[in-house]
Amino acid sequence: MTIFIDKIDKSFGGFQALSPINLRIEKGEMVGLLGPSGSGKTTLLRLIAGLEVADNGRILFGDEDITHKAVRERRVGFVFQNYALFRHMTVLDNVGFGLRMLPRRERPSRSAIRHTAVQLLEMVQLGHLAKRYPDQLSGGQRQRVALARALALEPEVLLLDEPFGALDAKVRQELRGWLKELHQELGFTSVFVTHDQEEALELSDRVVVMSAGRIEQVDTPTALFAHPNNRFVFDFLGEKAVFKGTEKSGVYANQEAWVVLPDEAERHVELYLRSHEVALAEQPNHVANLPMVVLHSSQVGAQAKVVMAPVGWHSEEHWQVSISHEQARALGLHAGQVLYVLPQQGHVFAGAANTPRFVHFATLPEAQGAG
Repeated sequence: MTIFIDKIDKSFGGFQALSPINLRIEKGEMVGLLGPSGSGKTTLLRLIAGLEVADNGRILFGDEDITHKAVRERRVGFVFQNYALFRHMTVLDNVGFGLRMLPRRERPSRSAIRHTAVQLLEMVQLGHLAKRYPDQLSGGQRQRVALARALALEPEVLLLDEPFGALDAKVRQELRGWLKELHQELGFTSVFVTHDQEEALELSDRVVVMSAGRIEQVDTPTALFAHPNNRFVFDFLGEKAVFKGTEKSGVYANQEAWVVLPDEAERHVELYLRSHEVALAEQPNHVANLPMVVLHSSQVGAQAKVVMAPVGWHSEEHWQVSISHEQARALGLHAGQVLYVLPQQGHVFAGAANTPRFVHFATLPEAQGAG
């Protein structure tokens, strides 16, 4: 089921939760709504579900305008963060609840409802727990029951509000992979809300980044991470370090530190770098002189993570750098060691511009450096 959001806006009293927005979600897509608290993502999800009414604009499912249709007319499944399971009902009865509440002319027989509930519990790998009550389940198991209940009505659209927010990190990771596989198998259109960048990038076919009731960017996880539209998107997606420089004698300097940037003509620039977009060395090179002292490092995981602070220049925050374990051993990493950060690639915000420009430092010839 394709979803088309056409110039939808919503206010609560004097607070505008959503500015007029447009968004198209394709049939079979899993789309993540990502943003900080107050960005409007949950309001948008509730408008799609019919739990809120838009002030202006339209919502279409396919060619059908459902803007003013009641929740029960939308064939939408909704999974809440707190699961919303009935404590006095068994797991099996919870899954079949929605079917039992259908109007008599649409309601399956008791045996058909039971059969559907059993099948769904098997699908979510909880068939052996059918007779238990919600309080006897783990958080991850309760979330699977909530999902099975939402799927019982064969919704054309599945909506999830912070589906894994109440779970610990290991369970979240397991359920993310499981939900992705289930979505690929069943092919339903799904929209979920999260403030977890990793969750959005891992689960989504496309991510909608929201801020202050507006859509900042819609893109695939790969494109979003590699080519953020603006400062907000860059700031919100993962670790980053920022070098702020002022043009001086052909390079951009910050006290004793400097960086050479190709084709920049602005007086002031900001160079945004991801933790994996830099290398560490014992000496500067022809494009950068960024001395930093090692505060501490961790060599647990796929890469070594090094937290550093500037030496002889100013930065508003510590930098985190990711390097291979082989590089870490070769450098003999230890606290108090002074090393040089060598940018490999990054994004430049020049002057007052809010749109970055990608730069690749390997393309800079040696002659452009400052000695």
